[in-house]
Amino acid sequence: MLSLRRRLVTAVMVLLAVVVTAALAFHRSVPNVAGFGSALDTAAPLLLLAVPVLVLGAVVARTKLAVAAVLAPLLVWGLMFGGAWLPKGDPAATQLRVASQNVNAANPDPAATAGAVADTEADLVALVEVAEGLREPTADTMAARYAHHVRVSTVELWSRYPIVDYAPVDTALGWERALRAVVETPQGRLTVYAVHLGSARPGVTATRDRSLRALADAVAADPADRLVVLGDLNTAVTDRVMAPLRDLVRDAQADAGRGPGATWPASLPVIRPDQIFYRGLTATMSTVVRTPATDHRAVLAGFSFS
Repeated sequence: MLSLRRRLVTAVMVLLAVVVTAALAFHRSVPNVAGFGSALDTAAPLLLLAVPVLVLGAVVARTKLAVAAVLAPLLVWGLMFGGAWLPKGDPAATQLRVASQNVNAANPDPAATAGAVADTEADLVALVEVAEGLREPTADTMAARYAHHVRVSTVELWSRYPIVDYAPVDTALGWERALRAVVETPQGRLTVYAVHLGSARPGVTATRDRSLRALADAVAADPADRLVVLGDLNTAVTDRVMAPLRDLVRDAQADAGRGPGATWPASLPVIRPDQIFYRGLTATMSTVVRTPATDHRAVLAGFSFS
């Protein structure tokens, strides 16, 4: 007969497993009140961290029901997010490499950050949060590698290839913090959006959500066949508010990377607000790059024009 302790541990485990499994399977059904649903969407992949707690409980309880409590959320998580770990892409087919980096307005050594991004040998680099005091050291480093450069406020695009046109993009922030550029690559023209969307805080997501909708509207109206979106979107691809944009573009990390590709915070990243989206191309690789002196890691992706 089971001891009282084992019965209690099993009961607690079952309750925790039900909560975690339900949160995984139905997180998008939770009302997005004060951004709570959005936050749960973003954190959903992290619910895997509950599994070690369940394993420990199963060891203590030593019951079949406890083992089942471990397996239920693990199975649901695997079905929802496990595919991200499968090998994808074809790096050998890469014709163009693009990168994005949030430099951080408080960066103590922006030249080091810029140099690390340039070392990726990306052909196009979007830099966001390049505050006024960071512009000169950043430009000194980037100009040594990239012949072409445009800026709108704190958002910059650096390119090995000619930028034949560019303009600010209104993301409903009340000031310009995004740009659209047309780049003449050896494979043909490519439209590039470099963006830094509105910030989100616990319980306060309206600004971010509004700027995301504005970006989606701009991309929807864009006639370009080949297009990439680079920058800090201040939320993860699992967030429901991404839907209007995600319906228009593909995610390079999902299509050609391995794992979630988390970028923030840089010291121990748990979410990926830094994105590379695309259409009209084929993603060949995607990865995350650790860069110094900033609070975000960089994202890097490769594409072919076939």
